[in-house]
Amino acid sequence: MNAVTLRFHGGLNDFLAPERRGTSFLHPLPGPCSVKDLIESLGPPHPEVDVVRVDGRAVDFSHRVQPGQRIDVHPPHTPLHEPPEPRFLLDVGLGRLAGLLRMLGFDTEWRNDFADDVLARRSRDERRILLTRDLGVLKRSEVEYGYFPRETNPSRQLVEVARRYRLTACMRPFSRCIACNAPLIDATPEQVRGHVPERVLALHTRFQRCTGCPRVFWAGTHHTRMLAVIDALRDAVPAS
Repeated sequence: MNAVTLRFHGGLNDFLAPERRGTSFLHPLPGPCSVKDLIESLGPPHPEVDVVRVDGRAVDFSHRVQPGQRIDVHPPHTPLHEPPEPRFLLDVGLGRLAGLLRMLGFDTEWRNDFADDVLARRSRDERRILLTRDLGVLKRSEVEYGYFPRETNPSRQLVEVARRYRLTACMRPFSRCIACNAPLIDATPEQVRGHVPERVLALHTRFQRCTGCPRVFWAGTHHTRMLAVIDALRDAVPAS
């Protein structure tokens, strides 16, 4: 039987059948294929792979697999920060995470009607990190940067993504609109008069308004809750 020996390392084991995690195993070769196609046929998406070694030699995803080879597949060994200034693109199921990333000041595109091909193409063209729990989208060849959040709770997803991309070192809280992603600018009470309730004008002197939509923000009770989220994130993921 034509077969290869594989071993996946670190977090890539999350995508494997339980009996194949943390161990070497034989896998039959149905026919000629690239190492990328072989890896993804077993579960892990290529954006989460950092180094592939075939018989101890590093290869790229186009390497043609041959019977009898030993293939070791590694994730990044250290937290990533890619692209240099992380910008994100999220699929339909991660809307709450998108709001949290915007709250931290990260350029985060999200809509509830992005088609899979649009996500893959925009991720490539705009050099955005694609966050999705749809492995099919993440495995599209156009996607260079991407991650599959293991958690399903948005707050825990935020910690997971912040740890992977070292976000606490470069976040700028309250600099983007949570609703539309446009930058926020400072505004005076006079500039926002008519856009906020009079009782708010009586209580606050500092405001921010969105440059892309009519929304105005101020430090109300929601602001206190957001600060608690940010403090908890800093505790969970110290800046390096």
